[in-house]
Order: sequence, then structure tokens, then C-alpha cells
Amino acid sequence: MTSNLNIPKILKANNMVGGLKGLIGRKMTKKVKFMGEEVSISKLSVAEVMVIQEKAKAIEGNDSAGLDVLKTVISLAVEGADDLSDQDFEAFPMDELSKLSSEIMKFSGIGGDQGK
Repeated sequence: MTSNLNIPKILKANNMVGGLKGLIGRKMTKKVKFMGEEVSISKLSVAEVMVIQEKAKAIEGNDSAGLDVLKTVISLAVEGADDLSDQDFEAFPMDELSKLSSEIMKFSGIGGDQGK
């Protein structure tokens, strides 16, 4: 009886750039609870965090801008949330949206308990 063993190749230091470059655009996801159901969230990219930071700068003196930032965070990171309308967001309990946004930020390495 013969077996076909697949022996993994060991990457050399000069191949790491190609390997790392191959990870561009890949999303890391995890399941979290939202309103008693599981939803899939993904870590935010650096570019997405920069978009959120720009929106957050507009919060000062503008109460509705905070909800805008919350919607942006959720739209960017929650599977299927990118096509939710403003009315859809307004139908959810505010505390649930806030908890979800906090989970996304923590998972993305922003805030306490980073990356968990």
C-alpha cells in the first residue's frame, strides 16, 4: 500500500512578500449575537477605519452624525448590512446597534479587548 503524503513547503524569507501580498483584501470574520441571533462581522481594514474616523470628526456639534458613524461601522463590517436603508437602521433598538458597533470595533483592534 502506498500513500501520497503532501509535505508543506517552507516559505523562505524572500517569498514572504508574495505570501503577504496574497492576503490583501482577505476578511477575517466571526459570529456575534445581535438581537438574539447570530450575525457575521468582519474586521475593518485600515481604509475603512480611516473613513469612519473622518465621519467621527463631524460629530462635534452634530447629534445626527453619531448615528451616521454607527451606520457606517455596521454597514462596512456586518454581512448583508451594506444594503440597509436609513429607515431599516431606525427600526432597530439603539442599544443593540451600539453593542454591535462596539463588538466590531473591538474585533478590529480599536478600543478595549482589541482583536477578540
